[in-house]
Amino acid sequence: MPRMTPPDVDRAAASRAAVAARRARAEVKRAIATRARSPLEVAEKAWNDPAATAEASLRVRELLSSIPTLGPTRTARIMERLGIAESKRLGGLGVRQRVRLRNFLEAREDRSARRGNLLVLAGPTAVGKGTVSAHIREYHPDVLLSISATTRPPRPGEEHGRHYYFVSDEEFDRMLERHEFLEWATVHNAYRYGTPRPPIDAALDSGRDVLLEIDLQGARQVRQAMPQAQLVFLLPPSWEELVRRLIGRGTETSEEQARRLETAKIELAAQDEFDYRVVNDEVGRAAQEVVDLLAAPRD
Repeated sequence: MPRMTPPDVDRAAASRAAVAARRARAEVKRAIATRARSPLEVAEKAWNDPAATAEASLRVRELLSSIPTLGPTRTARIMERLGIAESKRLGGLGVRQRVRLRNFLEAREDRSARRGNLLVLAGPTAVGKGTVSAHIREYHPDVLLSISATTRPPRPGEEHGRHYYFVSDEEFDRMLERHEFLEWATVHNAYRYGTPRPPIDAALDSGRDVLLEIDLQGARQVRQAMPQAQLVFLLPPSWEELVRRLIGRGTETSEEQARRLETAKIELAAQDEFDYRVVNDEVGRAAQEVVDLLAAPRD
């Protein structure tokens, strides 16, 4: 019997239905990513509500990767541990797979009820702390990146309120008098940097994870003020690569470059003070490793 070709009107209707289904799944993923819905609630709806087609047709991989701080690498490891294939949809899971997934999601919800984690990212000059932080800001929006105040002028492309709060020396002094800083320091004998504490405390109390990108002096102050903070030292792949990055960015004079390289030698010697070390050989990989550390449950 010859294969029947559906009329054009049927194909158009099917196409519209497919687009609507994709949009519905995208909305479910967005709700998970913004914490408007919990992953467990989405899974339970897929299993218990016959009308929940968007939830039931969502792949388990999509559900997990929509969870803030779970990147593709961790999602793949979790699915392997749960014994769930890459192509599996929520509605197509077997009984044992549903139990394993439910237990995993319930455990995550128990952890998320605790106070947020604070992680400090520091390292030598020109190692790429700002680049790694910018990658986390773009691809892991659930992580709060604290914005520091500084007395130095903005570099090309930097925006007030996004990269730093650029303030005068007088305003910095007023903030010090009001005890508004978690930490502050004078860097390279030139400009002052400080981290406002109230927004960090509020975020941690709400269960949100916070990442501080600061210098070595600031990291030491945070360790004293908040012993529960985890300190991560960002390393270059090699000393030669650090020199190349510093010279290549062209933002300092040759005298300033020489001074910063001497400072970098001192900073590199302090890496054993930190809880973790991450090599910035590739920005995306280094950023994911930092996020994985931030998301890890604390004892």
